[in-house]
Amino acid sequence: MKILVTGAAGFIGSKISYLLAQRGDEVVGLDNINDYYDVRLKAGRLQELGIPTPADCDVAWLQMIPSQKFPNLRFVRMGIEDKDSLEKLFSEEHFDKVINLAAQAGVRYSITNPYAYLTSNLVGFLNILECCRHYPVKHLLYASSSSVYGLNTKAPFSEEDKVDSPVSLYAASKKSNELMAHSYSKLYGIPTTGLRYFTVYGPWGRPDMAPMLFATAISKGEPINVFNHGDMMRDFTFIDDIAAGSILCLDHAPVAEDCPNQVPTRVYNIGCSNPVRLMDFITEIEEAVGKKANMVMKPMQPGDVYMTYADTSRLESEIGYKPTVRLHEGIQQFIQWFKSEKNPLL
Repeated sequence: MKILVTGAAGFIGSKISYLLAQRGDEVVGLDNINDYYDVRLKAGRLQELGIPTPADCDVAWLQMIPSQKFPNLRFVRMGIEDKDSLEKLFSEEHFDKVINLAAQAGVRYSITNPYAYLTSNLVGFLNILECCRHYPVKHLLYASSSSVYGLNTKAPFSEEDKVDSPVSLYAASKKSNELMAHSYSKLYGIPTTGLRYFTVYGPWGRPDMAPMLFATAISKGEPINVFNHGDMMRDFTFIDDIAAGSILCLDHAPVAEDCPNQVPTRVYNIGCSNPVRLMDFITEIEEAVGKKANMVMKPMQPGDVYMTYADTSRLESEIGYKPTVRLHEGIQQFIQWFKSEKNPLL
């Protein structure tokens, strides 16, 4: 099976690419390697895939680079907003399946940099859909987000809940992706699956997310900002569970006859379904690092929500997904990596 993974230098994309290559699929990874956060992390992830990458990620554009670890994995630096180059790639490679994880990430960043989200998350996703239309694939799996639940107050969050009250442009762009995918599934019969990812953490995680921010500051004796005075809950989900669950979904393309209105599209929550209080999460990191946190209590930030809590019953019953890594074990693995030589930010 030949699979395109966009966002392959990202946190989730690199892990999925590794697992797919490890099991024998032919993988083409794509990423524009932007500088939204420290590119040394992206370079390290690509190196884990066997892609020779300098620390500054000065990788040639549009050049197909073979992995030195997996003979069935290649990487190309490209943006999904580059319509012509993307179409050329599809026409040459004839992909069986596509995993679209390329996107401008970050809820708070979307408040100050809105146009970045329209270019990548909307125009880029439209380019992916058009390529899947003109160069037919058996399944398009794409990243949505738990942020689509916005002001929803019912918990746990179910796929049946209304998601028409976003509190950030990032969330609005992800809901837009779900609507766009539905329309292409209806019009052109493209099987599509959207995954609403809940807070993901683990080795190689993003430096703008709470686990890396907290671990870095606590280890250095620096203060951490604790928003909403610590009164928040998050459905933290370990990267291994997220990657394995995503691949399970990739292997189960929706069938029109089994879907509402005979449109071959599905949307699933993918999380741990076990929300943790922010203060308890901080305690776990303190214990793993071996230092106490210097906490600075702050009010709720624009774009944030009080709770994320995934109802994963649909994913469990239809796909067989079941997370296995509990928070204590996941934090121990994360901090072990954080303190190791593999962490390029130390």
